[in-house]
Formats: sequence, structure tokens, C-alpha cells
Amino acid sequence: MRFRYAVLPFILTCTVLANISLAGPDAVIAPTTKPSDNGPADVAAAKVGRGSERFMQLHEQFLKRKAEGPIDVLFLGDSITEGWSGRGKDIWNKNYADMNAANFGIGGDRTQHVLWRIDNGELDGIHPKVLVLLIGTNNIGYSADEILKADIKIVKEIHEKLPDTRVLVLAIFPRGADPTKPDVALMREKIIAVNKGLAALDDGDKTRYLDFGDKFLDADGNIPKDIMPDALHPNAKGYQIWVDAMAPLLAQMMK
Repeated sequence: MRFRYAVLPFILTCTVLANISLAGPDAVIAPTTKPSDNGPADVAAAKVGRGSERFMQLHEQFLKRKAEGPIDVLFLGDSITEGWSGRGKDIWNKNYADMNAANFGIGGDRTQHVLWRIDNGELDGIHPKVLVLLIGTNNIGYSADEILKADIKIVKEIHEKLPDTRVLVLAIFPRGADPTKPDVALMREKIIAVNKGLAALDDGDKTRYLDFGDKFLDADGNIPKDIMPDALHPNAKGYQIWVDAMAPLLAQMMK
């Protein structure tokens, strides 16, 4: 009996570490325990706990950005989108600075956080020609169906708020360096399942879908470190891949 209780903490520790490995540095710890700010993926929720203060600060900055001038292209998402102001800053300035573009990305955001931001004014009073949406990787601890349901709700709410705006839904990027590892393979399979559902949203007009995830992979399906050093967030080379892959469709949607 004493032995059983002695090993229990060790087992729980191993389980948590395994889940952290699966989720990555910018994702929800899953699947056994969900932080209190998670809730259902398709129900709006403000971030609480770690990162909550920064979440609200950036939200307030986005509300102020709306008054600074027109927004013709709006990027909405998590840390991968926020990275345009970091590792991708020079590429952003070269390609989007003259397009009245705005970056509404917040690191660590999940679908429920983006829904909250939409419900709390970030899309009010603006009229972008195109909104580029990339969200869902931080919900990796949820099922593919839950992530897809939340993404569909986000697209629906964007169209309700911005009826004249075209929405470019990007496929969730691949993550995890080595697809031969079981945990990475499971993540990749889930992402593929979500992306298959997102592709069905493309109506050829107001909602378009684009998947260029294969451009982040080598011939064996690995994510090279010179594109995504942590196998999740692009570096400058990765953001250039994003620009080049999206340019033709974005130009078409901007007309």
C-alpha cells in the first residue's frame, strides 16, 4: 500500500510532462486537465491567469489602433500571427506596411479568446477588405471536432461583424519537428482533420481557404529548424514563406 502511494506522484508528474511535450510552449496542456480559462473551445472567454494582463493590454492597444487610421488588411490570431511584429517585422514592413495592414495577434490565444475579442469590440467600426485568420493550434488539447466547431463560429462572427469583408482562413500550420514520433504524429493527424473541415468553408467569394503547410516541411515531413526553430513558430525565413504562399490569393481578394 505504501509503495502504491509513493509512486503515484511520480506517475502524475510523468503524465503532466508528457502533456506539456505534446502541447508545446504556446499551447494548452492537454488532454487530462484543462486550465480554468479554457472552457469549451467555442465559448468566448477572456484569458485568466498567466498572460491575462498582457492579453488585456494588447486588446486595449487593438481598440486604439482602430482610431489611428483605416485598416485594409487585418491579421487575427495567436502568437504565430503576433510574430509579424517580432521575427517577421522586417518582412511585414516590406510587404504590408503600404497596405494599411494591422496585426491583432496575441500569444497564447485560443479560439475562445479570439471569440471574446470579437465580442468585445476589436472588429467594431472598421471595414477591412480582407481579414486573414489563423487560429486553433493552441487548442491542440481539444478534439478536432471541437477546434473546427470553434473556428467555424469565429468565421461566422467575423462575417456578422464585417459583412463587406472577405475572410482568408488559413490552414493550421503543421507543428512538431519529427512526424515519426507518436505524439507529433497525433498532433499532425488532428491538424489535418481540422484543416479538412476548414477547407469546406471556401465559397470562392467571401470566405477563402489556403493551406501552404507543406512549404514548412522537408521531403520527410520534418519541420527544419531554419524555418521554425521550435517546430511551432516561424522565423524570418518562415514568414517569407508565408508571404510568398499567400500573395496571389491575397492580391485577388483585395481587388
